[in-house]
Amino acid sequence: MRKHRPTIRDHSAEANLFARRAFVGFVFVTILVAVLLSNLYTIQVDDHQDYQTRSNDNRIKVIPIAPNRGLIYDRNGVLLAENKPVYNLEVIPEEVDDLDASLSALTQFIDISDQQKSDFIDDIKHNRRFKSQVLKARLTELEVARFSVNQHKFPGFSIEARLARYYPYADTLTHALGYVAKLNKKELAKLESEDQGTNYRATHDIGKLGIEKYYEQLLHGQVGSQRVEVNNRGRVIRTLSMTPPQPGHDLVLTLDIGLQQIAQHAFKDMRGAVVVMDAKDGGVLALYSNPSYDPNLFVHGISSKNYKALLNPDRPLINRTTQGRYAPASTVKPHLAILALEEGLVTEHTTIWDPGFFQIPNVDHKWRDWKRWGHGHVDVYKAIEESCDTYFYDTAYRLGITKISDFMAQFGFGDLTGIDIHEETTAILPSKEWKEARFKESWWRGDTISVGIGQGYWTATPMQIANALNILVNKGINRPPHLVQVAKQENQVVQINNEEKPPVILKDPNHWQIALDAMHNTVTKVTGTAHKAFRGVSYDPAGKTGTAQLVSIAQGERYDAKSLKERHRDNAIYVGFAPYDDPQIVVSIVVENTGGGSTVGAPIARQLMDYYFSANPINIAQNEAP
Repeated sequence: MRKHRPTIRDHSAEANLFARRAFVGFVFVTILVAVLLSNLYTIQVDDHQDYQTRSNDNRIKVIPIAPNRGLIYDRNGVLLAENKPVYNLEVIPEEVDDLDASLSALTQFIDISDQQKSDFIDDIKHNRRFKSQVLKARLTELEVARFSVNQHKFPGFSIEARLARYYPYADTLTHALGYVAKLNKKELAKLESEDQGTNYRATHDIGKLGIEKYYEQLLHGQVGSQRVEVNNRGRVIRTLSMTPPQPGHDLVLTLDIGLQQIAQHAFKDMRGAVVVMDAKDGGVLALYSNPSYDPNLFVHGISSKNYKALLNPDRPLINRTTQGRYAPASTVKPHLAILALEEGLVTEHTTIWDPGFFQIPNVDHKWRDWKRWGHGHVDVYKAIEESCDTYFYDTAYRLGITKISDFMAQFGFGDLTGIDIHEETTAILPSKEWKEARFKESWWRGDTISVGIGQGYWTATPMQIANALNILVNKGINRPPHLVQVAKQENQVVQINNEEKPPVILKDPNHWQIALDAMHNTVTKVTGTAHKAFRGVSYDPAGKTGTAQLVSIAQGERYDAKSLKERHRDNAIYVGFAPYDDPQIVVSIVVENTGGGSTVGAPIARQLMDYYFSANPINIAQNEAP
């Protein structure tokens, strides 16, 4: 058997093969190292700031700090809305050795309900144990004192204070100030859509009604922040920096708390509304709706029991000054008299005969005067002074609804007055177009008759009535009502005042004075409907009474309040101003279901004016008779 000769190895070829493989391996390793170095450069150099920011986000937290809400004062500097500390009992669970035993021992000093315990246990299950949790909110002073004495027995327990809104005058100012309450999801979503969400990150409450809502952005202030360092569990290690919050603006109102209290006292248990305006600038001196309610009930969350108590037939939640819709009754007769003079239907010397009723030619129905036997011969002065219905039935019939509607719209009827609260209605200024749209019916000439004495379809708010009178006493100058005078923040003072609206211009300016003189006679002459109420005053008032009928009385029957349900009785209305020669204030009063304006409304107006002029004697001195 032949043996194979062993192959001779080619060392040169093997060396070349190894070299080639080593080169390829070296190139591959070099590429990998280059990629690694490139990535390291990108991470360490190019993206350093980004990763540094991410690292800080994990290490540094920004905690928002809520600003203090601005305070609210009346025109004389009396505090109407303040921030008072409320005390909460809080617990850090991880610092408590035996939570159940501590809670049981704590009940000796503080009354803690089973529901509060249950809510607290639920809270700590869903939060970090090193974070403080509220066990009981709004401790009384006695509870704070008891716990403070025994706090050494309860490690991990502490009392923390925060500021909450408080209204010291309670129900006296509710419908003007409004109130704040817990910020809800809908409101938060609206704030986010308006790019205001960040400013409310630490805020619990927001304005819900009145001035608190209308001036929310001014009152709230600007949120602050605190930068803190935390560990990997989220525990705060140290504070790095802090930007203090900027408190909200303080508001100084045009309201006079003394005048407001007089209005509340005068109304007692009656339902209705009072508006008192500064005739010089439109500032609202008093705005009171009765019945009212305590706004402090809503600040911390009103109970179901207390809320149901407010849902009663007296409707205390309604702001009657701007949302109550009443027939303005005879209070608009001076305005209609001016229109009749402007249209040339009458002069100041024209008289008509009043037999106690008015009839449209060839119509049997009689529109009755409040005085059954009539007023006899009546001119424009006597018509206003004695509130002659027949005169204004005739006037309205001859004017027609279109002229009446167009003219009265210039005084703000059927429109918002522009007062700085959101809770306001336009009420109804009737017209042909309005009736067609509302009832799909044509306007009948008989519909106009009742409009002539401020009744029929016509409704107005006490604020509209006051505003219309203010335009009249200023002879056409239109200064819209407003509640806020100035906003103050540190050394900055911002004047807040509604701009004047276009004036009411008459063909003959003397017609203003005829209406004003007649209103003066209403109070000063013995035959005037408001004479008794203002007998013996030291100032010189003028005004107009009104009685708004709520139910129809059949032809031939007489009005008998005792035979009617209380809610069907007439409303008493009064408007007035003083002093006559240089008006300082304008008053509008509506009292529901109490009868005539001369017997109920005018006496309330006198109380308000007596207070105002006793507090402002210079005005009396300037207008006293020599």
